[in-house]
Amino acid sequence: MKAIIADNIGRLHLENVNGPTIKQEELLIKIVASGFNPIDYQMLENELERKLMHSPILGREFSGIVVEVGEKVKDFKVGDAVFSGSGSMGSNGTYAEYIAIRESVVAHKPIFLSFEQAAGIPSVGLTALQSFNRMKLQNTDSVLITGAAGGVGAMLIKILLANNFSNFIVTAGNEESIQALVEIGVKHNQIINYKTDVVETFALAKNNQQKFDFVVDLVGNEIGEIAARLLKSNGTFLDVTALSTVESREILFNKGAVIMNISNYVYSADKNYAYYKNGLLELVRLIENELVTPPNIEIIGQLNTETVVKAHERLRLNKTKGKKLIMQVNTI
Repeated sequence: MKAIIADNIGRLHLENVNGPTIKQEELLIKIVASGFNPIDYQMLENELERKLMHSPILGREFSGIVVEVGEKVKDFKVGDAVFSGSGSMGSNGTYAEYIAIRESVVAHKPIFLSFEQAAGIPSVGLTALQSFNRMKLQNTDSVLITGAAGGVGAMLIKILLANNFSNFIVTAGNEESIQALVEIGVKHNQIINYKTDVVETFALAKNNQQKFDFVVDLVGNEIGEIAARLLKSNGTFLDVTALSTVESREILFNKGAVIMNISNYVYSADKNYAYYKNGLLELVRLIENELVTPPNIEIIGQLNTETVVKAHERLRLNKTKGKKLIMQVNTI
């Protein structure tokens, strides 16, 4: 099969490699579309993320068609349209024509979602859903979300609004991102442009000069330090990036903060595979009932090195314009 391979110094190549074989509980899936996420390029550049690589083929989510089923598979048959957040549980990443993956983390693709839409849901959707479920928000709580126009931020906001929670303030970095947030229901007075506004001053002003009960940091580094300063003492800080700094960790320690590390890897490590399928089914339910809309996608290209490099660069420079980037892999 064709696949995009990362060599040991982070360069990407389109190569022909052996296709995967399936185990008794697995499906062989012909990938139709694959989604891009920041962790993809971070695995090439960040030592912590690189340790999580299990294959030289990157990519963590996909949609496709089942072409073979293992002997113990119960809920799928050849020809089924499916989608999944494969994480580190598939035979390889999703920048490839095929993947073998256990059926327990795969969901049927609903007919009201295109393959491209479905491929953009798992990583951002499961991360956002985990964040929401773990916060256990009360109506009186206040929330700050940094980098809210990205895929996870947008989905988290949709889930918050679907649950009638609107006491949040968000940051974004350009007019296109701000407009994308407005289109999903965020009010202008809830948005801080971190490139033109002093984030700390504006965040406090928008929250009645009070610091926040919860901070969801989707950016890390210097923005994470600002976010840490805006958290209340004994507040809860959701770290979705693993890009904390010495200063942000010191600030949070001195505040007695509860730090929630939001990572989908923990479920695969504990073999709690039901989390993946249950999460995907919950996201489908929210979308089907029109409580949440699917990600706003942009098809950026076909399966080739140029497409991947372009997508990674857009993600690195925060130029996705509020859209989820999708690669078309196979035609159907």
